Amino acid sequence: MAEYYDDEELEEIKRRKLLEYQRQLEAAQAEEEKLEEIRRQKQELLRKILTPEARARLANLRMVRPELVEYLENQLIQLVYSGRLQAPITDEVLKEILMQLLDRQREIKLRFTKAR
Repeated sequence: MAEYYDDEELEEIKRRKLLEYQRQLEAAQAEEEKLEEIRRQKQELLRKILTPEARARLANLRMVRPELVEYLENQLIQLVYSGRLQAPITDEVLKEILMQLLDRQREIKLRFTKAR
């Protein structure tokens, strides 16, 4: 059985749908603004705790291993603010941390490969 709507009902349905889309768009924009603010705050923290050379190294590494850099940045911020690592972090200290992290990842891959 087909349902028939008069013009007023159709307009009301359209109006409700439009309002819902507008709410969804506003929510998505608010979420994007929140994420952008978090990114800005994170970059400001990294400027405070890393030397320019260390930041440049992370920027170069981000092109090749973005997920590793994201993880490392978060860990560095936590370590400095928990007092377990002294700021500013130089390029030399960052290289040591990277080598330890990469060695640990290789170890995990080797263990996983041997387990097969």
